[in-house]
Amino acid sequence: MSMHTSLKQQAIDILRMNDRGGYTVPTARLYPYQWEWDSVFAALGFATFDRNRAWEEIETLFSGQWEDGMVPHIIFHKTDPDYFPGPEMWKSNTVPPSSGHSQPPVAASAMLTMMKTGGPEDRKRAEKLFEKLVAWHRWFHKYRDPDETGVVGIIHPWESGRDNCPDWDIGMEQITVPDDLGDLPRRDITHVDPSERPTAEQYNRYLAIVKFGHECKWDHLEIARNGPFFMVDPCVQFALMRGDRDLAELADEFGLPGIRDEAESWLKRAKEGCGSFWSEDVGGFVAKDLRSGTLSTAFTNASAMALYADAGDAAQQARLVREVTAILDCCTYGFPSWDPRDSQFESRRYWRGPIWSVVNYMIGTGLAEKGHGALAERLRGDTRRAVETSGFYEYFDPLTGEGLGGKLFTWTAAIHLAWAMGDDLLQAEGE
Repeated sequence: MSMHTSLKQQAIDILRMNDRGGYTVPTARLYPYQWEWDSVFAALGFATFDRNRAWEEIETLFSGQWEDGMVPHIIFHKTDPDYFPGPEMWKSNTVPPSSGHSQPPVAASAMLTMMKTGGPEDRKRAEKLFEKLVAWHRWFHKYRDPDETGVVGIIHPWESGRDNCPDWDIGMEQITVPDDLGDLPRRDITHVDPSERPTAEQYNRYLAIVKFGHECKWDHLEIARNGPFFMVDPCVQFALMRGDRDLAELADEFGLPGIRDEAESWLKRAKEGCGSFWSEDVGGFVAKDLRSGTLSTAFTNASAMALYADAGDAAQQARLVREVTAILDCCTYGFPSWDPRDSQFESRRYWRGPIWSVVNYMIGTGLAEKGHGALAERLRGDTRRAVETSGFYEYFDPLTGEGLGGKLFTWTAAIHLAWAMGDDLLQAEGE
């Protein structure tokens, strides 16, 4: 049995093992619930060998959608004392209980991919979910860009999915931790080396934002306007732009010109809005604090997603591709979550340096579409090699390829199947 075949089988086994009946957990113990973007990428993995299970994943995710349209970043299908902060901290007042904010909206893009590579059944299931998908995109535009600037903000670093990236230090430094918060029990550091996780001080600030949210009963306009944290995240912005583009294509497929026009008008506004978080110093789009106007100071793997969203003019895109190339020249494995040339780079700590398969997939897709085939293949090869070197870890050291964080990780396995292995498997399986 070749390494290729055995890794493929191992990836399939990981998805099956992390299946909790209609939804997957990212990995056992460390993350015992359904996470939004993890789940969507899991569906892409399942789609290579079990189309029905792939759609179930997304259907279960949308079963946790709020009345206002939000799809929460965590759905607590059943309580697990191993995880903190659980439902008792969020007080979402929803059934099922969930967290109070969202995560990068990647479902439209995955659903379009699954529909394009599948048959009539895929189309039927995409169409059935379409109304819920539209409601979620409308929620993002209404509650995360209330002033219609074309740029969405996030209300919590966790909403970015890039939890402790140095980008958020700018907004986090403005947060005062309420006296009654106290030191809360952490579970993550009982499962993973603390040096690979966020610090205690950061954690208390995270929870101060959660407290503001549940105290105003998750009034999302109130949180956007007056909450302790509101920043532009290039990852959420670009995932939403790509999602809006793919939503427009789905609307077209389903004969809904009104929704297609709505999505295209969001996209037009977003393309104009992107200029507000371009950094000439960095040579890319960076996070921006919407309270103070401060721009982040380094190129991240989220910055590298610009081509995936077709953000920026030709000169900006050319410049950022030069930065992507220069950063890859500093790494054995791309694409690092923080620029290795910057003093804040930490090759082993969560989103402060390591590489992530799912972000590589989006960066690589964008590079390939824009004609940068060699760079796209480099990233695809790196994503595969990291797994060959270390196994299906949550994230990897860009300098050594060492696996870090959670083991036997769902989305790493899923991206291996859907993209990194090399053949266009979704396409092949869909025929």
